Amino acid sequence: MKLIFIGAAHEVTGSCYLLEACGKNILIDCGLEQGRDVFVNKPIPISDREIDAVLLTHAHMDHAGRLPLLYKEGFNGNIHSTEATKQLCEIMLLDSAHIQLFEAEWKNRKGIRKGEQPVEPLYTMEDAKGTIKTFVAHEYGERTSLFNGIEFRFADSGHLLGSASIEVWITEEGVTKKLVFSGDIGNIDQPLINDPQYIKDADYVVMESTYGTRDHGAAPDYVKELTEILQTTFDRGGNVVIPAFAVGRTQVLLYFIRQIKTENLIRGHKDFKVYVDSPLANEATEIFTENVRGYYDAQAMELVEKGINPIQFPGLITAVSAEESKAINFDKDVKVIISASGMCDAGRIRHHLKHNLWRQESTVLFVGHQSEGTLGKIIIDGAEQVKLFGETIQVNAEIKRLNGTSGHADKTGLLKWINSFEKKPALVFVTHGEEESCEAFAGVLKEEYGLNSFAPFSGDCYDLKEGVWLEQNQGIRVKRGEERAERTEKTERTEKKAAAPVYGRLLDTANRLMALIRQSEKRSGKDLARLNDMLNSMIDKWK
Repeated sequence: MKLIFIGAAHEVTGSCYLLEACGKNILIDCGLEQGRDVFVNKPIPISDREIDAVLLTHAHMDHAGRLPLLYKEGFNGNIHSTEATKQLCEIMLLDSAHIQLFEAEWKNRKGIRKGEQPVEPLYTMEDAKGTIKTFVAHEYGERTSLFNGIEFRFADSGHLLGSASIEVWITEEGVTKKLVFSGDIGNIDQPLINDPQYIKDADYVVMESTYGTRDHGAAPDYVKELTEILQTTFDRGGNVVIPAFAVGRTQVLLYFIRQIKTENLIRGHKDFKVYVDSPLANEATEIFTENVRGYYDAQAMELVEKGINPIQFPGLITAVSAEESKAINFDKDVKVIISASGMCDAGRIRHHLKHNLWRQESTVLFVGHQSEGTLGKIIIDGAEQVKLFGETIQVNAEIKRLNGTSGHADKTGLLKWINSFEKKPALVFVTHGEEESCEAFAGVLKEEYGLNSFAPFSGDCYDLKEGVWLEQNQGIRVKRGEERAERTEKTERTEKKAAAPVYGRLLDTANRLMALIRQSEKRSGKDLARLNDMLNSMIDKWK
């Protein structure tokens, strides 16, 4: 009964945990790392073929983006999620595969001129399609037997349509332990979706800490603030360019803009146009429209019952083709352009930034978290110029942030979530936060609330039955200022496939040895000395 931390350990993205119990290997999330890496993630210590199932919290790529690679490398189990998460992944994983292919082709066009070896995409469209077929959907509150001795249930985490915290019950050799994986905990009072559901009991909790050191403050009047930004920008003849995550943030913005248009809050620009320039966002909006009952909050459902679509309105224009996207920047009217990606590190948004960042009349409005190393973070931190498509672009546009629109709970929301447990968990593992945030939040839980808490590093392994650490690491930092040798994904996967089964057996042996040592404290000094001599002799021979 072991829990191994793989990703989102002292980092925000790349969520992945390996649960070994009842003879089964279960992944909770399998996400891509996004933005700049700070710590090196250790590989999953078993081959992908040995993974029996995946429990998925939600559809964002930092939680689901490596699933097609898992499938490509031999995973043949099922991926369990809510119905909305399943539908969102059907479009998002295909979009991710398209991006992987595009980026590999771009690198190869540059690399072939330098005589470099060709780069393979992380995975293909066929891998994504195969992955989608393995999904099994569940309702919130549905307690399900996963394997003999293992049950799970999804609870609404209030972060994204279909997002979930996961309760897991494990019974092994007569001992039952309950784990709760928070997933991404949502901000309260978000439009469209419900507030987070609070869970009452657990032996162990794995919880996020994205905003573990920040408070969003009192909920702002989103409509008023957005109205002021639109009015000011339009009056000076500019565009409002919004880098928005295609799934979640885009639909929230449409909800606000529908209200602004319905109440005629913009003066002098009554029929302003709103472009959603993202095929993925447009498909996601359809899924949001179709999945309302059980996912929408009371206010959104009230509109639906009146026959009003909460995220549709006159003047909304969707751009699908590349030609439609390019045409937006030839439209001389003032307008809103919503485009992905939300952190500006890929996608069509970069073209719109190229056409608007240099314009003093325009506004670039950020509405979500910007990870270290992304173009969005560089802009919002005050860069005077940036590189786009090899061209230096001056940052003359007004840079704004719509405060409070984060889909993540702030420190207050996180504390409310963890303090909802009626009995203190034996241990709270604090993950999914940048180094300062997760360490600080773990400290707050321990010092101010008396909770046993710890922020693990990648590779840390905990024995859930015995309540002891089997392996702890200090984290290997990614080196800065040095050229890192780049290996193709194919080479890395081949090496991992060959080494993982043997490495996994070696790790199991080491874990058994650590457990034996911990249990040997009361043995005679003679026995311990003999064991110590044997181990040192073995180590000397290995060296």
